[in-house]
Order: sequence, then structure tokens, then C-alpha cells
Amino acid sequence: MNTVLFVIAAYLIGSVSFAVVMSRLFGLSDPRTYGSGNPGATNVLRSGNKKAAIATLIGDAAKGWFAVWLALRLADRFGIDDTGIALVALAVFIGHLWPVFFRFVGGKGVATALGVLLGLNVWLGLATLATWLIVAYAFRYSSLAALIAAVFAPFYYGLLFGADEILFAVAAMSALLLFRHSKNISNLLAGKESRIGSKSGAAAKASAKKK
Repeated sequence: MNTVLFVIAAYLIGSVSFAVVMSRLFGLSDPRTYGSGNPGATNVLRSGNKKAAIATLIGDAAKGWFAVWLALRLADRFGIDDTGIALVALAVFIGHLWPVFFRFVGGKGVATALGVLLGLNVWLGLATLATWLIVAYAFRYSSLAALIAAVFAPFYYGLLFGADEILFAVAAMSALLLFRHSKNISNLLAGKESRIGSKSGAAAKASAKKK
């Protein structure tokens, strides 16, 4: 019963969309209405507001980290085993993808997945983050960096800890992340994918109207 409660709580934590929350706080257009339509830090950056994008990135990563950290911290007290931790990790990630508070229209999960990985193990998260940074710096495509980092994340976990229930959760997150980036994959192959920092025309017009 405790595991079920932790999983539900993790899903609700994941359902808080910081892209939408921060956009409202900074007086920006809803990130679901411009650019890729994805409520995430990269799309918020297309509004031209770097502070809002950074706040979104930190918030989305923090909720993934917090849900896993809390479950690990309270695991012994409430009898949460590795299977429960794996389910909590998946639940907070799924909450971001399909948030109950925003009509199940969520982001693609890159920052939240990173937060989950950092919560599971700092070195696992840092290795995955380093992979994202290297690819993003080399090619200037956030989506490509996310795809490659997602592929490597389960490999890093297996290398560090071997095969267990949590490895399957990490692999499932990676699979879902790849699925959520299916349109980006098509755009990358067609040469139509937006590069990091490119400002959306719709976002620019909306910003101009508010000035």
C-alpha cells in the first residue's frame, strides 16, 4: 500500500509543468502555442527569455530528483524496495509526459529524466548530462543530444550497478523519451530541426505585442 501511495505522489509531483508555470510568472505566452509546442525548457528558450528557460529546466529536473530522493530516503521506514523505487522513478517521469493538471499534455521529459537519474545516483546523472552537453555543443541540436543521452543512460546504469529492477525503469524512460521525440527524429532526418537558441517566430510576435 505504501508503494502505491509513493507512486501516486510521484506522478502528481511530475504533473507540475514548470514550463507553463514559469511562462505565466514571467508573462510569456503558453509554450504549448509556439515553436515545437512542447512545454519544456528548450521551447521556453525560444521565447527569448533565458531566465524563464533556466527556471523551467531547474524546476523540471528538481521534481524528478525530489521524487526519487524522497522515496530513497523513506524507503526503509515505509518498506519501499527496489521495485518501488523503480516505479516511483517511472511515475514522476510519466507525470511530466502526461500531467493530470494540464489535460495530459506534457513535455518530452529530458530535464525530468535527468533529475530522476541524479536522484538514483549522482554519477549516473552526471555521465548522462555530460553526454547531452557534448552532443549539444558539437551539433547545436537539443533533441539529438537528448536522443543520444537516452540511449546511453541504461548502458551507464548497467555498467555501474548491473541488471536490476531500476535498470528496467531507466530503459523504459529512455524508450518513452525516444518515442516522445519521434517528430524530432523526422525533422532531424529532413534537416528541419530547430537549433538551440533559435527564436520561434510565433513567440517573437507574442513578445512584441506585450511590449
